[in-house]
Amino acid sequence: MLAGLYTTILLENEDALEVVNTICHPDRLEEEIIKHKPDVIVMDIRMKSDNGIEWTKKIVEKYPTCKVVILSGYAYDEYIRAAYEAGAYAFVTKENSVFELANAIRQSHLGIKSFPMNRLSDYNTPLTKIELKILQFISEDRTNAEISELLNISKRTVEHHVSSILRKLDVDSRVGAVVKAIKLGLLDF
Repeated sequence: MLAGLYTTILLENEDALEVVNTICHPDRLEEEIIKHKPDVIVMDIRMKSDNGIEWTKKIVEKYPTCKVVILSGYAYDEYIRAAYEAGAYAFVTKENSVFELANAIRQSHLGIKSFPMNRLSDYNTPLTKIELKILQFISEDRTNAEISELLNISKRTVEHHVSSILRKLDVDSRVGAVVKAIKLGLLDF
């Protein structure tokens, strides 16, 4: 397992867990994954110049056998949902006990996801690929007519997808959809 310094201190005495390295700067993360081949990576959601959600997406895509546990100082619904959508196996707040963190690590190793499910229970269906593409165009301030032309679909179909995006993200406007998508880590800027 790769872990941050704070996490390492907490987990040093846990049975059946071995911390193979502590990384303070994520620019070394891929190098350490290749070197140690960890089963689980404990990742802080917020880093000085990086985003733990974006790193989680990269890890899940490039190293599918590595499971990611997101550690956060905040239990914001947006963070929990973003971690879930990014492919993390668990979300644990820093306020949780060492036992809960260790349990989340063990569960993740076994392929069992552990999230505060009551916080995810109202989560709607994730956006489809076409909806994500349309959302990206919306973030670029494209009109429905422009999106229709770019994707070679009818304007009416674009309107249907925009309505679906607003409903799934539980927002009232295109701007609201972009803001929420950024918070959820669905859009890169």
